[in-house]
Amino acid sequence: MLSLSKRNVITSMILAGAMFATPVFAQARKPLSVVASFSILADMAREIAGDRAIVTALVGPNADAHVYAPTPNDAKALKNADLILINGLGFEGFMPRLIASSGTKARVITASTGVKPLTSGSEHGHGHDHGRLDPHAWQSVSAAKLYAANIRDGLIAADAANASLYQSRAEAYINALGTLDADLKAAFSTIPPEKRIIVTNHDALGYFARDYGFRLESVQGLSTESEPSAKDIARVIRIVREKKARAVFIETFADPRIGAELAKQTGAKLGGTLYSDALSDEKGPAATYISMMRNTMTVLLEALKD
Repeated sequence: MLSLSKRNVITSMILAGAMFATPVFAQARKPLSVVASFSILADMAREIAGDRAIVTALVGPNADAHVYAPTPNDAKALKNADLILINGLGFEGFMPRLIASSGTKARVITASTGVKPLTSGSEHGHGHDHGRLDPHAWQSVSAAKLYAANIRDGLIAADAANASLYQSRAEAYINALGTLDADLKAAFSTIPPEKRIIVTNHDALGYFARDYGFRLESVQGLSTESEPSAKDIARVIRIVREKKARAVFIETFADPRIGAELAKQTGAKLGGTLYSDALSDEKGPAATYISMMRNTMTVLLEALKD
């Protein structure tokens, strides 16, 4: 049997070990709470954080951030967050007030920091919303690399102990984005430049059009908040006829009657559905940012390629 003194020594060692081990164990088990404004940012954060964070999106899959109305649960989520991710460039008009009213102490990261923004009408077709910053910068894969770097830095600032993990996962993700960009350029090089016309309901693909040599024509401007006018539709019909555009594309959560009317009036075919401002659910073709961009590639190729 152990003597009383030896038992005391062993007990002291166990207690001392527990005192040192408990904080480390707690740190390893408690993931960051990350709240992203919408589904695309949430996906990027999950790719970079891995199992070190529980990431939620206020505006989920198949939902329109342009017209989103926040709820009391959103304010509660922000208050309890360790890190908040927003797109910026005026995309989430509801976020500044929501963040302020939530009383959160979380670090707020603007994912588009460092992106040189387009202004609507300046580089991709029509003059709707002229002079307004185009917030849809994630539609440029090159810009998405900046998003990833900004998210990585935000995670490191919130959880420095796991900096190497975030750095390595971000590096792998940025490399995957590079492969995506190369694949898109190679695929679209098979479409003659004069046939690279994207006609859609909403001006969300300006960065995409710039990067891959497309002309973009849309019925609505940068936001989906207002209904398109008859004048807007007539303008696009005229351009589709003049440029002999081959197809009309409709984005998710858009009124399908817009595309049907454009196709009827111009003879262009309905080219399929594009995801632009939100991902699909897990069973859909655009459950991640990379699969969303590859889906856009597939839809455009099928509709425009000879």
